[in-house]
Formats: sequence, C-alpha cells, structure tokens
Amino acid sequence: MKKIGIINAPISTVIAHLEHSDMLTVADAGLPVPSSTQRIDLALKPGVPGLLETLDVVLTEMCVEKAFVSEDILTVSPQMYSEIQKRLPNIPIETLPHLEFKKLTASTKAVIRTADFTPYSNVILVAGAWGFKL
Repeated sequence: MKKIGIINAPISTVIAHLEHSDMLTVADAGLPVPSSTQRIDLALKPGVPGLLETLDVVLTEMCVEKAFVSEDILTVSPQMYSEIQKRLPNIPIETLPHLEFKKLTASTKAVIRTADFTPYSNVILVAGAWGFKL
C-alpha cells in the first residue's frame, strides 16, 4: 500500500506514466471528455471535489512546465484563473479559444473530472522534466 502521496489509483498511475511534454487535464463537471481519452471521474456531488482542491493534490506529484486554459475563463471566471495562476507560479499559462481547448483535451493522457460548477474551470497541464518544480 502507498505510504504517502496520491492514493487514487488511476490518477497515481497516469502521473507515474507521464513523460516530458505529455498532458493531463483537470476539468470542471461540464467539460466534455473525448471518447478516446481516459476519464477519471471524481465527482461526488456539486462542488465535491472542487477543481482547486484536485489541482493542489495533482501538483504534489506532477512536474509542470506549461499549462493551457480556455480564454473564456479570463472574463467569465477571473477569480478561478487567479487561483490557478497562484498554484502555477513561474509557469507559463497559455489561453486558447474554448473550441481549441476542448480539441486539445483529446491529446491528453487523461481528463480528471471534478465536481466544480464554476464555468470554464479547466486546465491542461504539460508535464515537465524533473528540473521543473512546483
């Protein structure tokens, strides 16, 4: 049995298998997950778990060198964007039109679905090499 770290087996496995430049999506409850992409569904009830809580846990074990968000988060949910920025200090965060963001999720190793109902609360994390730290 694992002693510390992420105890959710699918999340732990996905992170352990990430290679440099692989991507992982942490998503709100409403983001469509492409059928070709692994879905790790954590949603229990509205808000549990939230995106930020889930992101905090993922970042304890994942090296990140870059991130992507939908440009709509800047105007619709700016507080959420600010909270994501706080969690990714010195990591470039690129914005994409929402349709492009959704298409990019098909290239990610998995989508971790949270129960967050905050609009556009999604982030794609790009795996860094061990030299990148959070």
